[in-house]
Amino acid sequence: MSCTTLLVDTSGTAAARLGWVFEGELTRAGDATPPSLALELVRRVNPKLLLIEVVDASTEVLRLVERVMSDAPRPIVLLVASPVARQAAFALLDAGALEVVSIPLTHDAKAESALRKHLVLLSSISVVRHPRGRKRRTSAGLPMIRPDYSVVAIAASLGGPKALLEVLADLPADFPAPVVICQHITPGFSDDLARWLASETGHRVHEAAEGQRLVKSEFFIAPSHLHLTVSPSGVMRLEDGPPLGGFKPSCDLLLRSVAQSFSNRAIGVVLTGMGRDGARGLEEIRKAGGHTIAQDRASSVVFGMPGEAVSIGAAELVLPLDDIGAQLVKWLLPFPSGEGRGEGVTR
Repeated sequence: MSCTTLLVDTSGTAAARLGWVFEGELTRAGDATPPSLALELVRRVNPKLLLIEVVDASTEVLRLVERVMSDAPRPIVLLVASPVARQAAFALLDAGALEVVSIPLTHDAKAESALRKHLVLLSSISVVRHPRGRKRRTSAGLPMIRPDYSVVAIAASLGGPKALLEVLADLPADFPAPVVICQHITPGFSDDLARWLASETGHRVHEAAEGQRLVKSEFFIAPSHLHLTVSPSGVMRLEDGPPLGGFKPSCDLLLRSVAQSFSNRAIGVVLTGMGRDGARGLEEIRKAGGHTIAQDRASSVVFGMPGEAVSIGAAELVLPLDDIGAQLVKWLLPFPSGEGRGEGVTR
């Protein structure tokens, strides 16, 4: 079955360079179009998928994504080929774009075929409408609190960067626990994601490093090509093993290590994403006595991962995205007399 696709050409050369994309099931809707004409064509042609070539931080492209996701929502995939474009892409993910992928710099038939198959899969996803002008809640006024849990572990996939931004933005600067994150993302983009989240939220967000110790109020993202686990002493370990369940890094592996290392001093969160990764790890945290959250269907771009967590009983709470940060703060109130505070975590 043919998948009608509209290509937004921001450089003027995308049509010539990306002709190989439109083979097999992907069919281009007319000629590649500049951003200024794209919204009109989206309304007229009604493509299943919108591909946007990202060159730099363009206000015009940002407004296009916002208008499409507000007025005529559909899967938007960002195509990038440079470090500048990769950093600019995260603002577009926040505006509602579904995913960012790297364009092969040289002809590679295997990589090109894999990318086409991935784009066809993304075209079938029912995306969430993003009303323009919605204000993100601020963490100002949240209570001063002390830690009782050693670690919060978050799993996310499709739609995850925007969801992570909203959760982190709702946490206070002195959030009393370290946070470890497994986000399925195109290889090479995890460090860019960390920098973008840091710049947008003011939190200290890093790509995790081998042997690094957890630090309260800081956020650590698994590298996009390595598994991340956490030891009982609060030290992070990176593993270059095979994919688990088709994923590397594996959300299940991270959440399982948190359950085993911190038992009832752990909190697990599964956000939007396709597939099942993270659900079993969340279940282990709950069985170990920790608290668990799954994002609800209405606010998820894809309800696959959180939906699986709900179906197996792994989620203690099923919450809309806007309520997850506040719930984390609520759970992290101090125990009487300091009972339950975590060891192995430094400031």
